[in-house]
Amino acid sequence: MKIAIITDMHLGVRGDSKIFLDHQERFFNEIFFPYLDKHKIDTVLDLGDTFDRRKYINYVTLGRAKKFFFDQLQSRGIEYHAVVGNHSVYYTNTNEVNSMDLLLQEYENFNIYRDEPVELTFGSTNVIMVPWITKTNSETSLQAIRNSNAHICMGHFDIVGFEMLKGAICDHGLSKELFTSYEQVYSGHFHHPSEYGNINYLGAPYEMTWSDYQGKRGFRVLDTETRNLNWVLNPFAIYHKIDYDDKDMTIEDIANLDMTNIKDAYIKVIVKNRTNPYIYDLFINKLTDGGAADVKSVDDSLDLEDSGVDDILDETKDTKDILHDYVRSIDTKADKTRIKELIDELYSEAQNI
Repeated sequence: MKIAIITDMHLGVRGDSKIFLDHQERFFNEIFFPYLDKHKIDTVLDLGDTFDRRKYINYVTLGRAKKFFFDQLQSRGIEYHAVVGNHSVYYTNTNEVNSMDLLLQEYENFNIYRDEPVELTFGSTNVIMVPWITKTNSETSLQAIRNSNAHICMGHFDIVGFEMLKGAICDHGLSKELFTSYEQVYSGHFHHPSEYGNINYLGAPYEMTWSDYQGKRGFRVLDTETRNLNWVLNPFAIYHKIDYDDKDMTIEDIANLDMTNIKDAYIKVIVKNRTNPYIYDLFINKLTDGGAADVKSVDDSLDLEDSGVDDILDETKDTKDILHDYVRSIDTKADKTRIKELIDELYSEAQNI
């Protein structure tokens, strides 16, 4: 038996951007469902953060997401199992109010796990699925993880030592030692795919921020008999970098510029040499007129490409997550843990006000 595993879809990402919805729909229409149809896969596991917004839904996003994802699952009779992630829940201390329960009630064969871990069997493989761990369900969740005899543990975890973004290491959450009894652990939450020992962060299926640029994206397929996990790659990119050097550039070169994948793309022009303002303006206008969603120029001499600003301002994160990431990135002798605690206290006060 083969089952598909996907995570961190973040439907409605980037402020319910139409461009990103189009990007997501293309992936599902041209990669995800054609693969499931071809290989007759009738079970899909979703490891959290299905919708992007924690506290409300945009009706256009919901309508399109139902049409290109959830309706497609139901029309095929696919059995869908999903855990709630941190972006699925309204409150930070409980999963009780969540988008998955509220928005997907009309679908048959949909199983949403929000309170406690659940053990399931697929073929010859036993799986424990763990929803987002909060103050309310922490004790029962950790006990279930320790005591389960399942072959594979799946969930939406913060695990210390793994990359949240490229170069940004998680310094809070669960210990790797909690999962030593499992053959494999598959987790959502961190969009950058990574693997250490028996723990595998599967990563997001498509690019959503510049920190995803040139990363490996797609979904996974698990063979429940061999327990082999294979990639199904997403070939579509929305972020592109183009080197600009006009030392030997002519107007004809700009006229013949390759405009493949420019439409609705986010583009960074890395300026190596800019000696002719007229040629430069023609080049930028060519990209803009070609339908690029956004064009930004970066002077290569400033070495801004590795500044980490794009990673810090990850729009798929909550405000507290963004501030925590910033604290981790700064060079200071101050107690970063205490700084983050103060941020959490101020954030809670601001919400109450």
